[in-house]
Amino acid sequence: MLARLLRRIIFVLCMAGAVVGYGLVRWDISPVWVAYLLAALAPFVTLFLIVSVSMFKSRTDESANAWWSPLLREYLAGVHVFLLRQPWTWGTPRVLAPTAPAASPKVPVVLVHGYMCNHRTWDDVARALRAAGHTVLAVDLEPLFTSIDRYAPIIDAAVTGLCKQTGTTQVALVGHSMGGVAIRAWMRQHGTDKVARVLTLGSPHAGTQIDARPMTPNGRQMLWKSAWLTELAASESEATRALIRVALAAQDNIVYPQSPQILPGVPTTVFEGIAHMQLCWEPKPIAWICSQLANLAPSQAQPMAQTH
Repeated sequence: MLARLLRRIIFVLCMAGAVVGYGLVRWDISPVWVAYLLAALAPFVTLFLIVSVSMFKSRTDESANAWWSPLLREYLAGVHVFLLRQPWTWGTPRVLAPTAPAASPKVPVVLVHGYMCNHRTWDDVARALRAAGHTVLAVDLEPLFTSIDRYAPIIDAAVTGLCKQTGTTQVALVGHSMGGVAIRAWMRQHGTDKVARVLTLGSPHAGTQIDARPMTPNGRQMLWKSAWLTELAASESEATRALIRVALAAQDNIVYPQSPQILPGVPTTVFEGIAHMQLCWEPKPIAWICSQLANLAPSQAQPMAQTH
């Protein structure tokens, strides 16, 4: 669903660039090749403008120099995710086996993407986890625009299926952005018996101020200090919070204010010089994910007793 939407957006942007280029050619302002160039560059220029505006809106009182590097790297991460990977997704996610043998068994991992994303967000993270010996399954949260609570059955099916396929009773779950609060909503509905660890990256635990009037149900749920987020936090016990680890991006351009995105009693790691999508793309956060899961031994399911 998202892939099809992104392809249509890219097509419209390319056509818009071609129209502008055609006008320049007709008015003898530029040669024909400029029209082709504008058509090809239109999606890339549009993405750069979107990232630049979001970085400007989310800036803090830090020096301007602290934002130039994250802006450029966030743009590159956006190109990979929104222009080169997600639009060209065919088929459904599948369980991915480890690509390298591990010295000891590793806990299987369910990856849960954020708003306006799909499972291709996790390409770099999945590659690193598989190389570390983890079995990985990245889900697609659909429909795109609905209540976050409606994603709980998708996550539960992934967790149950991965446990069954790997012969374990628990998995680790990693959520980026909306995916982190979607995992918490799933735990509210289904409990934590199947949870070995939860990692959230750039998740709006306190909500975000990026859009004061979101038009979608999940967008409204992620508003700054929304009633839904308040109720979700109130439903969690200390035992549930003990399973969670939080990672934040100091220059997050989507989920801000950045520093309040914590959970009481939950260990928090802050990555400086990193913006929102970079949490799934930069080596440091990916290494953090792998290190957080490295020492979690999978709990094996008890074999069923045979009857005679």
